[in-house]
Amino acid sequence: MFNPSQADVRRFFCRVQAKTQAGEPMEAIETLAGLWIAEHPEYHPDLADAKAAVARNYDATPGQTNPFLHLSMHLSISEQCSIDQPRGIRQAVELLAARLGSLHDAHHAAMDCLGEMLWESQRSGRPPDGDRYIACVQRRATRD
Repeated sequence: MFNPSQADVRRFFCRVQAKTQAGEPMEAIETLAGLWIAEHPEYHPDLADAKAAVARNYDATPGQTNPFLHLSMHLSISEQCSIDQPRGIRQAVELLAARLGSLHDAHHAAMDCLGEMLWESQRSGRPPDGDRYIACVQRRATRD
């Protein structure tokens, strides 16, 4: 199983941004990452210098989003939807995107649910509850 380090993830996103700017060919996962990076121009300065990105401690800056965590969550949700795992996530995100009028906004709402599921799993010491995650996304997709 692929288990990249924090530094690997940061270098990956910085490399994708550099390839995008240079017009270089990319692998499929890089293309997908590039699309999410394009949706977040506010992160471009963080992606401009891989060495600085690897060294930076985002936990030390309260109120600032970690762009690498955020982009990783976009990729994770995209992958979950592509293989419909956990089962039902694709439909739930599609319904949420239709309700919100934006796949990007749907991802952000799903991120909240994903974060809650992961936090609860870590807090309780139990495996992540995919059903609870799907139910959270579905509630957001159907609430008025």
